[in-house]
Amino acid sequence: MTLIDRYILREWLGMLLLVLAATMGLLLMQAMYDDFGDLLDVGAGAVDIAFYFAVKLPSYLSVVMPIAILLSLLYTMGALHRNLEITALSAAGVSLGRMTRGIWWVGIGLCGVSWMLSSTVIPWSVEEARSVWQGLQFRDEARTESADRVGVVPNVTFENRAESRVWFMNRYSRYTDRGYGVTVTELDDQRRETTRMMAREAYYDGGQSAWVFREGRETWLDVETGEVMRTKPFTERVVSYYQEDPSLMLVVDVDPMDLSFFELRRLIAFYTAENSPKLTAYVVRYYGMLADTLGPLIIIAIAIPFAVSGVRVNPAVGISKSIGLFALYFVLVKLSITLGAKGLITPWIAALGPNTVMLGLGVFFMFRRR
Repeated sequence: MTLIDRYILREWLGMLLLVLAATMGLLLMQAMYDDFGDLLDVGAGAVDIAFYFAVKLPSYLSVVMPIAILLSLLYTMGALHRNLEITALSAAGVSLGRMTRGIWWVGIGLCGVSWMLSSTVIPWSVEEARSVWQGLQFRDEARTESADRVGVVPNVTFENRAESRVWFMNRYSRYTDRGYGVTVTELDDQRRETTRMMAREAYYDGGQSAWVFREGRETWLDVETGEVMRTKPFTERVVSYYQEDPSLMLVVDVDPMDLSFFELRRLIAFYTAENSPKLTAYVVRYYGMLADTLGPLIIIAIAIPFAVSGVRVNPAVGISKSIGLFALYFVLVKLSITLGAKGLITPWIAALGPNTVMLGLGVFFMFRRR
């Protein structure tokens, strides 16, 4: 690494860390403004509040990183250009690519960092913050409500096509991890009802690897006529071949944009086995999160050429063009996700298309500037 590389990298990385810290701080202040009152309302103490915001903070990195890279590059390269340092290096025969090669290598490294954040840190942060918030809510509700009324998700419906079973629960309590008013219908190959399990409550027992139903009735039906053939009440019934995961049941209808990387992966595996038409939207979102790891390179490609535009051009013009391309990038991402979710384009194209287009544009402008 030459003196030029070290100098430019030192200027840029210092500004990157400053912008990253400032932006994260602003988002943290916004989160505190939005959530602080609600946390106090559910009886959260100082330790609870500090822990909640500590685990929530990393989830902002996916939003902050591209913005921080863009702003820091525009400022750093613009300052070098205004101070005629870019002009001096060009006069000495140093090309723009040669000047910025250190930035490109760091950009590749940031792609790896982005991958690590998207696949481990950010999903953990999203799920842990949600868990902490729910735990505080449950603790507060438990003071005035019965346990089965705390953390309730109403009208839970789940279809297991692979096993030909349909579940319905009047409500599911995240606090007790139990469903109430549970009905499980088993179907034959022609999707005709064969048996029906109804119970006041049911829960999954990890120790027995089985679902336990309490205070209910099992009914057998004639598949041809639908008439009841036999019915048998029970106080408790353990069904070992029911292996549905209750945590999966609760996220099957959640918007893909609200799910973590881990939850998306679980749902994709489930919907693939089910051959469900819902699969496409989740696959598009999953591949989109993977493709977002190219973000640092895309931001570098669209920031550098315009930050060092000609000396006769107002620097604000170049910065405006760069920010405009940045906005266009996100418009293309949203449009591509919409088309992919509707099945008009394949998930891989929906995920990689906008990234490939913008990276190609950035490289084009780099060569044109040179």
